[in-house]
Amino acid sequence: MEPVSTPQKPPGSGAGEQAPKQPELDQDLGKKQEGKRGRGSLENPEVYDNVPGHVIPILEREFDDFDTEAASFLRGEQSEEQFIGFRLKQGVYGQRQPDVQMCRIKLPFGGVTPEQMDMLADVVERWAPLNKGHITTRQNIQIHHIPLADMADLIRQISEVGLSSREGCGNTMRNVTGDPWAGVSEGEPFDVTPYLVAYVRYFVRHPTTQLMPRKVKTAFTATDEDVAITGIHDVGFIPRVREIEGRGEVKGVEIRVGGGTSIMPRVAPTLYEFVELDNGDYLKVTEAALRIFDRQEWLRVNRARARIKVLIDKIGIDAFREMVEEELQGDWAAERDFSIDHMLFAEDEAAVAPTAPASPASPNGDRSEFERFLEANVSAQRQDGFSTVQVKVIRGDLSPEQFRGLARIMRDYAGGHARTTVHQNFLLRWVRDEAIYDVYRRLVDLGLGEAGSDEITDVVSCPGTDSCKLGITSSMGLNRAVQERIERIGITDPLTRRVHIKMSGCPNGCSQHHIANIGFYGASIKVGDHTIPAYIAHLGGNYEGGEVIYGHRLKARLPAKRVPDAVERWLRHYEENRTDDEAFNDFVERIGTDSFEELVSDLKMPVEWGAENLTHFIDWHRSEPYKVERGEGECAV
Repeated sequence: MEPVSTPQKPPGSGAGEQAPKQPELDQDLGKKQEGKRGRGSLENPEVYDNVPGHVIPILEREFDDFDTEAASFLRGEQSEEQFIGFRLKQGVYGQRQPDVQMCRIKLPFGGVTPEQMDMLADVVERWAPLNKGHITTRQNIQIHHIPLADMADLIRQISEVGLSSREGCGNTMRNVTGDPWAGVSEGEPFDVTPYLVAYVRYFVRHPTTQLMPRKVKTAFTATDEDVAITGIHDVGFIPRVREIEGRGEVKGVEIRVGGGTSIMPRVAPTLYEFVELDNGDYLKVTEAALRIFDRQEWLRVNRARARIKVLIDKIGIDAFREMVEEELQGDWAAERDFSIDHMLFAEDEAAVAPTAPASPASPNGDRSEFERFLEANVSAQRQDGFSTVQVKVIRGDLSPEQFRGLARIMRDYAGGHARTTVHQNFLLRWVRDEAIYDVYRRLVDLGLGEAGSDEITDVVSCPGTDSCKLGITSSMGLNRAVQERIERIGITDPLTRRVHIKMSGCPNGCSQHHIANIGFYGASIKVGDHTIPAYIAHLGGNYEGGEVIYGHRLKARLPAKRVPDAVERWLRHYEENRTDDEAFNDFVERIGTDSFEELVSDLKMPVEWGAENLTHFIDWHRSEPYKVERGEGECAV
């Protein structure tokens, strides 16, 4: 049976009387502090801010607790095993380098303000030795190489502008991603953003989601094009409208549960075709699913295979739906307060959209470059006279100058509105059509004016061995090498430009390499007493048009230094042998993967140790001989 209505609360069952008492963890939230933003609670809902980034309520005591716990750990009074769970809940993740940490700052739906961009510039400048912040494929901002002793100061400082790293790591409710075009997309039934924010506010610090068998990743998309890629998420929501007798059109969502990449890739099946939003049913159904997941003690035995997709793969979505239906009959469902009006995000972007510029600039000598930028990076909004401008952020890295420069552009040309994307880019919203050239020139001055966002030169990768304990190879180094090769080829064919390339530094799915047209994950090849960094390829993956397809895994291990050669051969093979208008994936399916294997048969040949081949034994953008140094990752801790 599809859940359509929420049972009435028993008389007097306010938020503070819920069982198992969600507000127990949040009771300090109602103590609004002067001069701070982003505070809120179920007790004082009116203090929630309708400002991007001001989504997760800030608790000052958590910063003090972090200082206390970190100091205790640094004095040797508790072990890493004792401290790590606390650290991860605060969004602080260990790196492969000793004595430094990564801070993962959550941006629900990718939303960020100019003030927050300025703050990110400040903290990167102050604490990040590599002088950059990194946009992830889940719309977060990561800052690396922070000494643990400084971390409480960092997370306290970002809270001044409403930013939070709470539950950025650990077996918690991770950042909730969204379609960055939500609210301005042609064809969306309604803007799903307000409901995404209510979902975040409900589940962050929720007792059920603090130590689940594994993390839960959620996505809300805006249309059936599924830009947020709900199919690869633990929980996904797609907006729907249904005509209900006596009530007219009712807003709802299709709920998908059990997707994921990594070592057991699965596409999330549909749990319910339609669940109502405004009565909070989507929160109730999700909580029922997570309560069931949290009780599966057998999943905790092997944390590497403990995602909710493993449970659903074992019993099937129909059996899981029956479990959800039974769970919904429990007393907890009647005792909870699922009303969402106080948690909804009600920002009116149109009300503060910029006016037309008095004297807009126009292109002269750089007309061809600008026209290419228009074609690849600019999309019309459904609101007449406005466009979005997607900024191509190479490898997702931004310097302090670029953070600040983007903040100025947001203020001057976008009404303060922008969102990060799931492809590590940055989307300016509400740009007046007349101002696009002005924005382009400002981006060029920042080194961010390159055309081709979400095209073949916009290569996506995880940090790999730059910082990750699980990294096997330098995926960021390979990213740079592949991008440089593609740019040197000078691809002009429109169909080839639509090919997406992604690479991960290990078999996990942080770069989403499984769903790339050409994807790679890090591996190694043993040569006597020496080791070569290598990659295993996937071909024919897809995430566009609302359909997720996992690519075909090739048998060959390619030495890392030969991967750019393989990419070039495959692209030329495609251009020379495809039929008219045949997309890359269709070409792969028609001719099969054997021909792609044969094209690189010489590249996968063993490399003998010796002076003439020494470069193969050194990873991309490294100077020392390669060796596998894979530590124990913290994702499953």
